[in-house]
Amino acid sequence: MNTQLTQSVGLPGALIIGLGSILGTGVYVSVGLSYQLAGGALLSAIVLAALVAIFNGLSAAQLAVSHPVSGGTYEYGYHFLSPQLGFIAGTLFVVAKSASAATAALAVSWAVSGWLDLGAWSAKLIACGLLVAIAGLVLQGVKRSNWLNTLLVALSLAGLAVFVWAGFTAPSRASLATALPSLSLTSAGLAEGAALMFVAFTGYGRIATMGEEVKDPARTIPRAIIITLGTTALLYILVGAALLQLAPPGAIEAGSFNLSQVVSGSPAPQIIALCAVGAMTGVVLNLVLGVSRVVLAMGRRGDLPALAGQLNSSHNSAPPATWLTCIIMVLIVLLADIEKAWTLSAFTVLVYYGITNLAALKVPAGQRFIPHWISIAGLISCLGLSLFVPTLLLAAGLAAILVLYIGHKLANHRR
Repeated sequence: MNTQLTQSVGLPGALIIGLGSILGTGVYVSVGLSYQLAGGALLSAIVLAALVAIFNGLSAAQLAVSHPVSGGTYEYGYHFLSPQLGFIAGTLFVVAKSASAATAALAVSWAVSGWLDLGAWSAKLIACGLLVAIAGLVLQGVKRSNWLNTLLVALSLAGLAVFVWAGFTAPSRASLATALPSLSLTSAGLAEGAALMFVAFTGYGRIATMGEEVKDPARTIPRAIIITLGTTALLYILVGAALLQLAPPGAIEAGSFNLSQVVSGSPAPQIIALCAVGAMTGVVLNLVLGVSRVVLAMGRRGDLPALAGQLNSSHNSAPPATWLTCIIMVLIVLLADIEKAWTLSAFTVLVYYGITNLAALKVPAGQRFIPHWISIAGLISCLGLSLFVPTLLLAAGLAAILVLYIGHKLANHRR
C-alpha cells in the first residue's frame, strides 16, 4: 500500500498554513497572558520570543531540507538522535499542539456563548463541537482546507489592523513612552512572559511537518518559515505597542482577555472580536492538520497502533490519525481551562524545540546551510525558558519525560 502523501502545497499555500497556525491564538490570547506577566516589558518579551523563534525556525528549516518527511522533530529525532528522543519529541508535539488547539477552541466557544447568551456551561460543549467539525473538514483533504484557511488568515489580519489603528489613534490610557524604560531584561515576569509568547510563534513548525506535502521542500520550507516569522514578529510588535497604549500594565485579566476588551467605541471592538473568532478557528484547523500528521508518522513507525498510520484511498488525508487527534484535543478541553492549557503548551513546546535544535546539530556538514551556533543558541534559550513555567508543571513534565524515555527504551529492548 502507498503511504506517501501527495505533494500539493506550494510557497503561497505554505505561507498561509504558517500564518494561520501562528496568528489567532498568539495575538488574541497569549499577548494578554504575556502582558499580565511581563507588564510594561511586553515588547521585550515579544522581541526575546521572536529571537528564540528565529533560532528555532532556522534549525527546523535545516532539518526539513535535510530530511523532508511529514512528522517534524519526531522523525528528525529518530533519524539524527535516538528512537527514545524521537518518540519523546513526537509525544511532546502532540501534547503541546493539542493544548494550543484546545486553548483556541475554548476561546472561540467563550466568545460564541457570550454572543448567544448561553452561559458559561455551554463553552466546553461548543469547543468540542468545533473540534469535531474541523476534523471533518481536514478529512476532505489539505488542499480543500487551505481555501477556508486563506479566508481565516485574511480575517485575522483585518482584526489586527483595526486594533493597531485603534491603538495609535485613540487617546492613550498608558503612554508608550513611559513604558519603554521598563523594557529592561531584569523584569521579574519577562522570562515567563517570553515563554508564553514563544508558543505564539511556533506555528511555523507546522510547515516543517508537511515535508511530504510541500512542492520542492528544499526551497519552499526555509523560505516559508523565514517569511512567516518575519511577518509575525512585525505584527506582534505593532500589536504589543498598541496594547501598551490602550491599557496600563496590571489592567489585564488573563483568564478572560481578548484584544477587543481594551478598545472603546464602535464598531472597532465588534470587528476585532469577530476577526478573533475567525483567526482562532484558523488556528484549530491548522493544528488538527499538523498534529494528525505526527500521529500518522507515529502510527507508521509503530509507536502508535498501525491503524493510525493508514491513509484514505485518495492518499490525501489520514482518517484514523485525524480522529485520534480530535479525541486528544477534546480531552484537554474537558479537563483544563484556557490558562492551564496554554501553560502546558508552553512547557512541552519548549522542550520539543530543544530536541529540534539538538537534532539540527547532528546534520552532516555537507548538508548544512546554517552555522552550528544558531542551533546551540536555540537549544540553550528553549531549555532556559522552559524553567520559568510553574514549578508543579515543571516537575511533573520532567518526570513524565523520564518515564517516556525509560518506557520506550525497555519496549525496544523487548522487541
